[in-house]
Amino acid sequence: MGILVAPDSFKGTFTAADVAAHIAAGIRAAGAVAVELPVADGGEGTFDVLVRGLDARPVRVRTTGPWGDDVETVVALAPDGTAVVELAFASGLHLPTAGDRDPVLASTYGTGVLMAEAVRLGARRVLVAAGGSATTDGGTGAITAIEERGGLDGAEVVVLSDVTTRFADAARVFGPQKGADSATVEALTRRLQEQADGFARELGRDPRPVARTGAAGGFSGGMWAQYGARLVSGADYVLDLLGFDARAAASTAVVVGEGRLDSQTGQGKIIAAILARSGTTPVYALVGSVHEDLGDYADNFAGVIVASDAEALAAAGSELARTAGHARP
Repeated sequence: MGILVAPDSFKGTFTAADVAAHIAAGIRAAGAVAVELPVADGGEGTFDVLVRGLDARPVRVRTTGPWGDDVETVVALAPDGTAVVELAFASGLHLPTAGDRDPVLASTYGTGVLMAEAVRLGARRVLVAAGGSATTDGGTGAITAIEERGGLDGAEVVVLSDVTTRFADAARVFGPQKGADSATVEALTRRLQEQADGFARELGRDPRPVARTGAAGGFSGGMWAQYGARLVSGADYVLDLLGFDARAAASTAVVVGEGRLDSQTGQGKIIAAILARSGTTPVYALVGSVHEDLGDYADNFAGVIVASDAEALAAAGSELARTAGHARP
């Protein structure tokens, strides 16, 4: 038995694997046993976690970014016929562009290219991590790219996300993060409504009443309507894949981590899933910062430690080992 170190990435700073390694180093320096288990919830870092969990191999693919720029990125293929696609690699808000970062023009076309290429390479199931998009196109760009390339040949599509937002609410909830002002949000919402009408009329599948269809600006809803995609909690999918429940039960403590602990942590994020699944095993949070709005949600943890760089993470690991009673006497 030891301490299970299961952090998410510190967005823009450390990968989940980096965070786990730094914390574990401190725990081991204090004489305790640490088991590293980097996690993700469908957003940043999910690709790397799934690749490790599925023993998948990366394959380079050329596609286009959300505003039509050339992009070279990767998909990953596992021995069991599963492909891993991270939407943000082709349709992400962080991607550079030579033109205008227009939230109306931003398209998931490039993600559709990745999905179709994964099927061409032999995938029978395509996992799409849906976080970090620049888009609010209802998935129509991806559908166009997929159909231009002959469809998905019956492959199962599974969309992983950390939100339960519905299709018609996607622009209002996420549009401002993507550069949309109030008038643009309303225009995008009208477009989503029209797209939903089209899905309902042509396919008999209206995404608007279905939870999670608003992820990635409605991409998940488009995949649900067009291809019958399964829309699932990225956090729970990852934890199931990694055998988290059994690992937590066999540990004397669990360490979670993310860049910022705030009131949204309990809304579909990986830490909330870990808290729900850890049973009687105490959970410690090791985070880059804590927002004042966290309030009594902090009571869910056996302890909260703030650390924002590699040295501080290792020192916090040692402190945690002592707090949990695992350090050398």
